[in-house]
Amino acid sequence: MPRPKVHDEVLRDRLRARAAELLSAHGVTGLSLRTLAADVGTSTTAVYALFGGKPGLVKSLVDDAFRRLRRTLTAVPPTADPAEQLVALGEAYRADALHDPHLYDAMFDRDQLDAESRELQEAAFTPLVEAVERAVDAKVLRHDAHPPTVALGLWSALHGLVSLQLHAHTPDAVDDPAKGFPVVLRAVVDGWRA
Repeated sequence: MPRPKVHDEVLRDRLRARAAELLSAHGVTGLSLRTLAADVGTSTTAVYALFGGKPGLVKSLVDDAFRRLRRTLTAVPPTADPAEQLVALGEAYRADALHDPHLYDAMFDRDQLDAESRELQEAAFTPLVEAVERAVDAKVLRHDAHPPTVALGLWSALHGLVSLQLHAHTPDAVDDPAKGFPVVLRAVVDGWRA
């Protein structure tokens, strides 16, 4: 009779779920494998057997976060004005980041990304590039607007604004970052308008 598998998919899912909670509450540095294993009722050996250790576990959470971000951006409905679609995508991006700030930080920590993670990161931003392409094709953006470059500029603005808000670095003169976010984003988009 074969020996039962101790480190199975059920345990893997339980470890991932609890690790996501711990990472969300304490960040990557606060994710203790001992605490995780104890919370799930197993040993740290299970984490190493199923994920190869903490980096593999965090990578799996980050990869899922990029998949979720792609789904979030893909779900943004089209607007009559393709430039406003870019602002709507920015708002969806911000909401996704605010949903789990520690995980958002991990998504952009070079130490957490391998080649597969970078591919998922790239895929997550495909909806933004495609929206820029539609705006250029509709002649809403300048004819010389190179979609990947415009998307990179928008992403940089989004990431910067979100990071400033998440880390409480917004200037005191900005009463509510949530109100300022679309104004700044719209100004960036308007800079590319035809």
